[in-house]
Amino acid sequence: MSDLPYGPPVRVSPLIRFGRWSFLGAGILYGAFHQNRLSKKEAKFREVEAKEKVIRDEKIAKEKALAAAAELKNLEDMVTAKK
Repeated sequence: MSDLPYGPPVRVSPLIRFGRWSFLGAGILYGAFHQNRLSKKEAKFREVEAKEKVIRDEKIAKEKALAAAAELKNLEDMVTAKK
């Protein structure tokens, strides 16, 4: 132990050690409680998002179909205009 740069380790007060462990345990319990609460909240949010995704996907598919039809019409107009 004499080869340590600052000498032997200092003995920590039992009160400080108890406080550290208490805060560690309290932090773990706090985190577990809030993780559980937020997980339930997120599950509800994901259900709503799944319902909205179906509607959004249908809308996007319609827009893509309209855009593809418009593009084909423009291409046909360009081809017929050259002839």
